[in-house]
Amino acid sequence: MNEVIRCGWCGTDPQYVKYHDEEWGKPVYDDQTLFEFLILEGAQAGLSWITILRRRESYRAAFAGFDVQKVAAFTGADEECLMNDTGIIRNRLKVKAAINNARLFLAIQEEFGSFSDYIWGFIPDRKPIVNSRASLKDVPARTEISDAISKDMKKRGFKFFGTTICYAHMQATGMVNDHIEGCISK
Repeated sequence: MNEVIRCGWCGTDPQYVKYHDEEWGKPVYDDQTLFEFLILEGAQAGLSWITILRRRESYRAAFAGFDVQKVAAFTGADEECLMNDTGIIRNRLKVKAAINNARLFLAIQEEFGSFSDYIWGFIPDRKPIVNSRASLKDVPARTEISDAISKDMKKRGFKFFGTTICYAHMQATGMVNDHIEGCISK
């Protein structure tokens, strides 16, 4: 019987395996999903992805189903509610950044027609970059493209979206496919 090969980072946790098999590296052009990953990747800064993945449904509830219009309208009272929500990471800087980033996300939608058009515009031909990686050690933490996106987004005022977080966002949303050679999701 042939052994199923997956990228080693997902381990055997069923939730992680499902995320790896069904989402990671699959191209996303939908603004709501791109916003969801913007929130989740920002929350993940300094933590493991599984920590956030396990809280994903709590984030969905706390952040109005990842409705960017609603999150952009959050008030100081909403921020305080988030700070008391044990289902999410209660880091004030990350909470403030999520609300701030929602407002900036709307500005990008206004300027470019969609956030998808904006962010995919950094990718040659707007097609996923499919990399050939022999092992996890061959996967970079950042690239020139993630540097450029991060730099532009920082200039626009985004928080918790440095080049490493940006590259993770690119992987999560399929802008790049870094599944290792032989992986069932390649």
